[in-house]
Amino acid sequence: MSDVVDTPRAPSYFSTYFEEQIRREEEGALGGIKTLYIDRDPDTTHYVKLYADAQFYSLPRLISQLFESDISTSIGGQHFQIPRDAFSGPGNSSNLFTLGFSGFLGTREDPFPGLESRGLVRPPPVPPQSVPNRSPEIFADLLQLSRGYPLTIKDANHRAQLLGDCKYYGFKGLMHKIFAHDISYNAERDSSEIVMRLEDLHKSGISFYGDASPSDQSPLGGWVYYSRPFVDETRYEAIVEINNQETKVDFRSMRATFYGNTKARISSLFQTVADKMNLPSNLPLGLMMSAGGASAAPASPANTPLSEDRVKIYIGTDAHIVLDGQDYIMDFHTSGSQTEGDEALTPGSLIGSNWPIPRRSPQIQQQFPPSKKRKRGGSLDEFGEWIIKRGQWRMRVQPKAEYQQPQMKGRTQEQGGMEIVLWAVKLDALSGQRGRNMGRGWVNST
Repeated sequence: MSDVVDTPRAPSYFSTYFEEQIRREEEGALGGIKTLYIDRDPDTTHYVKLYADAQFYSLPRLISQLFESDISTSIGGQHFQIPRDAFSGPGNSSNLFTLGFSGFLGTREDPFPGLESRGLVRPPPVPPQSVPNRSPEIFADLLQLSRGYPLTIKDANHRAQLLGDCKYYGFKGLMHKIFAHDISYNAERDSSEIVMRLEDLHKSGISFYGDASPSDQSPLGGWVYYSRPFVDETRYEAIVEINNQETKVDFRSMRATFYGNTKARISSLFQTVADKMNLPSNLPLGLMMSAGGASAAPASPANTPLSEDRVKIYIGTDAHIVLDGQDYIMDFHTSGSQTEGDEALTPGSLIGSNWPIPRRSPQIQQQFPPSKKRKRGGSLDEFGEWIIKRGQWRMRVQPKAEYQQPQMKGRTQEQGGMEIVLWAVKLDALSGQRGRNMGRGWVNST
């Protein structure tokens, strides 16, 4: 006696159909066994039609093969075969195609969403997956970048198109690669740096790195670092770039005032740093308990634990400054700039002893030709106010008492708590309204 046992197979549409026909014939039903017609164009190779057929006829092996094969889609009228693993990297896997595919074509349990499949006599018409309102050229660039090839970004408009389509498709990892940035190693500071625009920073990439201190003491201060989410495996000292002429610097108080969207973004950045440091909120309890909570407070650095409304700054001699289109040297040692008995306004006097000051080597400290440099004497009070067209700043977090300026003698000094000081790296500034008007162009009347 054979001990071979037939293994039952899962019924497909074909076996179920003919079993039902045979049963009805055995029961004496009239009409005999009906012919099964497969209404499909034999030349059609479109992916979704084949997948719909496999779902309708209950062919699990074909379904699995199709689900693991390339995704066939149309972008802006152009056909693309997308490798299944092309957008499988960190931040890219949950995208329009992978999420939309399962919802668009259904699952084994619900092969045709919105339809009762039991009564269907043929696979329902399923339109091919397509994205008609997006650029095929931009998608081809994204596909190339996802495969690890370098991508040359032509201009700001090209970058904006790439970022816009990354958001549309859900390619978060690619988006952080495309954001404008510059990564370099600063040998003098012995650290790697990343320059990012303020509007491109994301909360998950921000961190605080404290100064080295004895193991039994908490750091007295530190720097803000950044790593691009889904992209960087290490963190870099952050240099934030702020544009849009929404920054005004007051040299009398050594503080910066921000306006518009820049003020809202700076406030959000400072609050994120405070959250990473586990600092308590400084908002009144009544506001925290009101409808909306902290989100109902107006956007202001003063509503974070790390600043007042006007943000404290430091501009040292190592900052590269362009004022009204001319290179400018910050000089705190001019002979008439101090009254008798005042200390010289040097970087060391503007900050506390715990502030790590980058020292420039004698080779680097040479001056440019006087004809290309504009040096202004006088005290900080005489500098007045500058409008910053573009600025790059490091972010220093420190105890409030650490930053004391000699010209603030006799005034109330903040005590306790932590604060952020923006350390100028590179500034393109205008000396008030006249400097701004110098840069105005004429409206083109043609």
